[in-house]
Amino acid sequence: MTRPIFNELEAFRAVATKRSFRQAADAVGVSRSALSHTIIALEKTLGVRLLNRTTRSVSPTEAGQRLLRLLEPALRELDAALDQLADDRGAPNGILRINANKAAAAWLLGHVVPHFLRQYPSVELDLVSEGRLVDIVRDGFDAGVRLADAIPQDMIAVPLGGPARFVAVAAPAYLADRKPPATPEDLRYHACIRQRLPSGKRYFWEFSRDDQELSIDVPGPLSLDDNVLMVQAAVNGLGIAYVPESFAGNELRSGQLVTVLTEWCPPIPGLALYYPGYRHVPSTLRAFVDTIKQHRHSAEDQGIGAGTIDEASSADP
Repeated sequence: MTRPIFNELEAFRAVATKRSFRQAADAVGVSRSALSHTIIALEKTLGVRLLNRTTRSVSPTEAGQRLLRLLEPALRELDAALDQLADDRGAPNGILRINANKAAAAWLLGHVVPHFLRQYPSVELDLVSEGRLVDIVRDGFDAGVRLADAIPQDMIAVPLGGPARFVAVAAPAYLADRKPPATPEDLRYHACIRQRLPSGKRYFWEFSRDDQELSIDVPGPLSLDDNVLMVQAAVNGLGIAYVPESFAGNELRSGQLVTVLTEWCPPIPGLALYYPGYRHVPSTLRAFVDTIKQHRHSAEDQGIGAGTIDEASSADP
């Protein structure tokens, strides 16, 4: 039997894990048409259908799922072997894939990426920004960036900065003829600007004070999926918003917004880069981690407080 080549197996893994020809084509760097022909050739070589395709979705068949389970360990070992060869060549080179939400990606672009690319010109950084939480191993990423509280415990986490803080904010005009909430339970009597997460679920506002923790599905006539839009809605007097403090910083300083329930909004662990510790760490990722640490130490040496390095806080738990 003719054996499939590596590129065909890698292409299959990309489609089977991403469940999308478009996303898989972007990941492996080919056109969707070329990727489709590669999968057809692989299925013809193996004599079995590997993917179920419709106009709207793609998913592995039973045979495809079985092949994917067998392929994953072998391809990970091959990736590690190639990474090791790259390490032996000296300076880091190759592709580094990192997944982050949009705000975290913006923070990296402003603080870390320029230094990293200048220092390691042979590295190609593929920074993918999306709100949903992903399995970075399954989806082919070297690392991810999320709030520290959302990182799986079996991952190695590298803090990017100091703690983050979510605040409940409202326009003075909104509060002019309403009694401000004294406790989170009082939010039931207010118009709250709800947040819709990338998964489609509604975000429950989380508060804590002393040893008491509350998670509340707040009421409100308006739901949005973007922190910037929620701040703007609050400025327009549409209700109370619950957002990372840095997103509302300018509006709070100008007086367009004020905070409520301040004592119920303590700092939480901020952003961290994370990656699996059970496999070989490629030289490109080690170099990126070193750049993050250099930035953090530089910020500390310049007297920048930890609380100011939370610009990429996100309400995506």
